[in-house]
Amino acid sequence: MSEGFYDIPDGKIRYDGININKIRKPDLRRSLGMVLQDVNLFTGTVMDNIRYGRLDATDEECIRAAKLANADSFITRLPDGYQTMLTGNGSELSQGQRQLLSIARAAIADPPAMILDEATSSIDTRTEALVQEGMDNLMQGRTVLVIAHRLSTVRNSQAIMVLDHGRIIERGDHNALIEKKGVYYQLYTGAFEME
Repeated sequence: MSEGFYDIPDGKIRYDGININKIRKPDLRRSLGMVLQDVNLFTGTVMDNIRYGRLDATDEECIRAAKLANADSFITRLPDGYQTMLTGNGSELSQGQRQLLSIARAAIADPPAMILDEATSSIDTRTEALVQEGMDNLMQGRTVLVIAHRLSTVRNSQAIMVLDHGRIIERGDHNALIEKKGVYYQLYTGAFEME
C-alpha cells in the first residue's frame, strides 16, 4: 500500500474501494498509522513524543495509549516518568523502549488502518514479546498490513501472504500455511533460509 509517498507506475491501489489517486494525500495519511523499524523521536518529554501522534491529545489519553502499547511500565520507571526529557532521537532508551513509544504514538492517533513495517526486526527476542503484545493490542478493531521477516509478528494474522521477488506464492492463515508444508512452513520451522 502506498501512503502517497511514491506514485505507482502501473496498476491501482484501492483503499476502502477508492483508488488512492482520488484521495487527498493529507486525508490518506491521517487515516493510516505507521509503526516502522526505525523510530524517530525528537527532543522533548516522553509525553510530547507520544502526543506527536495526535497533537490535541490530553495527558490522560497519552497515558492510556502508553498502557495499551505496553510502554507505561518502563515510562513510569524513568527518572521523571512521562516528563523525562529525551534528546538525540531518544538515544538514552533501548530500541525496544523506543519501539513501544512508537506504538503508543500510533495508538494515540487511533487510525482505522495501520502499517507495521518490520516493527520487531531491530529488537531482541526478550523485548519482542512485550512489543508484540503492544502491537496486538493496537491491531484490535482495525485493518493492519504487517510487513515482516520475523514470522512471530504475523502468526496471528487472518491472512498471510508469502512473497517471492514481488509475487504472492502462498496465501492463508498461519494454520493453513503450516498444514500446506510449503515455503511458509519451511520458513517458520527454520528449514529454509531467506535470501
